[in-house]
Amino acid sequence: MKLAPVFLGSLARRRVATLFSLMAIVLGVALGMAVQAVHEAALSEFGRGLRSLAGQADLQVVGPRGGFDEGLYAQLAARPEVADASPVVEVEVKLAGREDTLTLLGVDVFALARVTPLLLPRADEGGERFAVLADDGIFVSAAVRQAFGLKSGEAIRLQVGATDVTLRVAGDLPAAGDARRLAVMDIAAVQARFGRLGRLTRIDLRLVDGVEPGAVRDVLQGVLPAGVLVEAPEAAEDQAANLSRAYRVNLTMLAAMALLTGGFLVFSAQALSVVRRRTEFAFLRAIGLSRRTLFGWLVAEGAAVGLAGGLVGTALGYGLAWGALVLLGGDLGAGYFSGLTPQLQFQPGVSVAYVALGMLAGVAGAWLPAREAATVSPAQALKAGDEAALLGGRGHPVCGATLLALSVAACGIPPVDGLPLGGYLAVACLLAGAVMLLPAVASGVAWLLPARGPVPARLALARLGAAPGHAVVAAAGVLTSVALAAAMAIMVASFRDSVDQWLNQILPADLYLRAGKASGSGYLDEDLQRRIAATPGVGQVAFTRHESLRLAAGQAPVALIARPVSKDGSELPLAGRVHPGGEGPQVWISEAMQDLYGWQPGQQVDLPLAGRRVAVHVAGVWRDYARQTGAVMIDLGDYRRLTGDRLANDAAIALAPGAGASQVADALTTMAGARALEVARPGEIRAISLRIFDRTFAVTYLLEAVAVAIGLAGVAASFAALAAARRREFGMLRHLGLTRRQIGWMLAQEGALAAGVGVLGGLLTGGAIGLVLIEVVNRQSFHWSMDLHVPWGSLALFGVGLIALAALAAVLAGRQAMRQDAVLAVREDW
Repeated sequence: MKLAPVFLGSLARRRVATLFSLMAIVLGVALGMAVQAVHEAALSEFGRGLRSLAGQADLQVVGPRGGFDEGLYAQLAARPEVADASPVVEVEVKLAGREDTLTLLGVDVFALARVTPLLLPRADEGGERFAVLADDGIFVSAAVRQAFGLKSGEAIRLQVGATDVTLRVAGDLPAAGDARRLAVMDIAAVQARFGRLGRLTRIDLRLVDGVEPGAVRDVLQGVLPAGVLVEAPEAAEDQAANLSRAYRVNLTMLAAMALLTGGFLVFSAQALSVVRRRTEFAFLRAIGLSRRTLFGWLVAEGAAVGLAGGLVGTALGYGLAWGALVLLGGDLGAGYFSGLTPQLQFQPGVSVAYVALGMLAGVAGAWLPAREAATVSPAQALKAGDEAALLGGRGHPVCGATLLALSVAACGIPPVDGLPLGGYLAVACLLAGAVMLLPAVASGVAWLLPARGPVPARLALARLGAAPGHAVVAAAGVLTSVALAAAMAIMVASFRDSVDQWLNQILPADLYLRAGKASGSGYLDEDLQRRIAATPGVGQVAFTRHESLRLAAGQAPVALIARPVSKDGSELPLAGRVHPGGEGPQVWISEAMQDLYGWQPGQQVDLPLAGRRVAVHVAGVWRDYARQTGAVMIDLGDYRRLTGDRLANDAAIALAPGAGASQVADALTTMAGARALEVARPGEIRAISLRIFDRTFAVTYLLEAVAVAIGLAGVAASFAALAAARRREFGMLRHLGLTRRQIGWMLAQEGALAAGVGVLGGLLTGGAIGLVLIEVVNRQSFHWSMDLHVPWGSLALFGVGLIALAALAAVLAGRQAMRQDAVLAVREDW
């Protein structure tokens, strides 16, 4: 440890370079830790809520959103394997005058006590003895009381589409926790008041002691109608984890790219430190310090920066996670866990892992400079002028080209457990290969540019051609940060443009009406549909029915959309060829259905409709950016003929000639009265959708800005160290007649050239990474395709601005070195 002041003390002497390296590592670790902590907290709370809902149930019988025949309850309760069965009706409702929704469960309180005791309601003090059986009494969780300010005995109005019900707060749910917005009523009251007569949403089953759930599941499944499945209670938790996992992993990969930028900045700082301290290292080697010891201490410098960055980043990550939970409620900006109020929990194992990642980034950045320093002979290093020799040489073009080829091959790797690991590998290979090719790119740029003009310009160009390794040190951080920013800009621009076009295509009507915010539970009955169509100013109305399908155990429900669709599907945002005709009704599937279930256009498949399997023909594939789990679209006429369901959830309204949209909207709202019907114009829906889109990518925009700022700061730090190492060169140039202004111009052009090489490499690499994100990562993660849209103007302006800032940073960094008297600088060579 006697050498600690010599090596670790150097970090304090080069504070600026160390600080920027530390900041990049802190950024990467903090973002990764924050995403992990938020997701784990939300998923833990979500799972706790599901476990309270499931209670002691061994299995759950679940069906489509609209429910299934309640006759199944008596059939299952009579099975010898079943000890107890608890029927449940679930309805999503909202309070009148409020936009927030809550989950209302209709339960049989006597069966509930045996299967799901955590949901047992408790009547308020002084309440009626049989309040739990009253048809107007509702029992709410602490989260509902807090969110809506409800008091015992207070009358509340609940709305579901056209249904408006007035109830009384009769008590609470003491064991339901305070993080889930939940309410409970008697099941008969819910069925009668909310139009669910004869329907159940779920049946919780507690099996006889000694009966294994896995063994009895297949037996029970055989007696259930099509579309009704038997699942383990934890299946919903696994489905939620799978849905949000891709989003979380993609955010974590962005944090990893920021961490990689930090590693390159450590590399730059250590490389320049090695150049400046070559004489010092040579002296230590001459007095007996071994190569291995020198290598170890130099790696320890990088490890110290990484350890500090990991510790600070982990602490900051928890702070960011706390802020995200307060502001976003744990939904990660994407709505996966909306409505929950999870609590942040300290995770020792995960924290240690992220601290280790920070240290690994520091070690990786210091490895190559340490190896270069340990291999230089003391005699060569003690020679005057050797300080300008930088590592990197001409780069490793063969290794770089090999990595680029491997990135192409990695794109063909199929997803592993739903994650695009091949895409992530391709991104890593592209970044590593680009950095290895950077010196070759610098030499090529120097060879292509004409060696004419003023002396400072020719000197700057000659230096770029003679010492391309400088480009690696000065531009490695720029390349990675620019590649990150360009790739995300291309991906986000392509996604946003595709979503915009998709919204324009699926929203062709003049007005849209839906049965309240809780559209899954609200509906428009036939009488209301006729009144909507007869409203003055309404020309044509196309109604839509939303349902869900249970296609496979363990898989999330698939959306079923019934709306008027032409034979060729020309009004849909189609992806690929169509195959109209075939036997049976036509359906149109989303890209997620194609990826998750393997359905193809022209194929005959079975859909569970109205409790039976119906053979349908897949006519084509359409883009659906709203549902990650898959969607099936069928013509409304075919759906009603097959199911007998005459209800609707939404209506697309085309105005009659001369009718005004505002007047028709007011007429529809007046016709609905106090019922929860919402009317919106396509422009309003589009603006809200794009606002949600921008909110989802807010973390991405922030990461881009910070990564670029750190990359630019790394350029400034690199040129500051380079200028200090070249003080003898500046002195000689002054003796040869160059003025300070000319040397300043030379430095400005060197900075511009080095940054230009980094920006060029970063834009090319970012374009390739953007393609990987669009064609591989997003398709395998979310099952969405999109059209390529490159923001040429923004990228060009960004590149030019970055080069100009780098030139200015190089000049400012070299001013300190140019202040030294030219004679004193040259005397160091005598």
